[in-house]
Amino acid sequence: MVAGLWGKKVGMTQVFAQDKAIPVTVIDVSNWLVTQVKTEPTDGYTALQVGQLRERYKQLDFSADWLKKPNHYFRYLREIKLTTSEGSQQQDFAVGQPVSFHTLLQAGSNVHVVGTSKGAGFAGAVRRHGFAGARASHGSKMGKRPGSLSFMRSQGRVIKGKRLPGHMGTLTKMVRNLEVVKVYHEDKLVLIKGSVPGKAGSLVFIRNA
Repeated sequence: MVAGLWGKKVGMTQVFAQDKAIPVTVIDVSNWLVTQVKTEPTDGYTALQVGQLRERYKQLDFSADWLKKPNHYFRYLREIKLTTSEGSQQQDFAVGQPVSFHTLLQAGSNVHVVGTSKGAGFAGAVRRHGFAGARASHGSKMGKRPGSLSFMRSQGRVIKGKRLPGHMGTLTKMVRNLEVVKVYHEDKLVLIKGSVPGKAGSLVFIRNA
């Protein structure tokens, strides 16, 4: 059984259910093919390598020659771990087989979504860590500076883990227990309640909670 599925974040919108507007994130899980099946005897673990086709090759039939130049035909190559549980049968996968793991998702179920957060470049301590900052009246000139660097500064050192300005974003984040609002099987779109990490067009990984 597959541990999850890869998709591309399209963006956010809202749907109406029972006279309520529900904010949802639209995830496109189409145009993924199996490019390699990894097994315990040959690779030391069981997993599927899947690739997302580029736009110009979506309407073409799979050819084994594509695997000789994967970067030319596939936009992304990713792996999905295969898990075994009691009572589940091992499914046979073939190279070139279209990935349709979105059929395992059902409306109302909960999932975990993993993605890469948006990059914000170099950010100060107030924006990066949410500091309140100094008072803005009575002659305060501290502004948005981070403040004291602790007693070790006199020795030319800074305590490890000190929250200071630096690069913000582009971190792997997971949002847990998000509800699947709807699954469009024909269009291979998944609507998940709330927001998920990443900007529009970035890859996300969906797995059952």
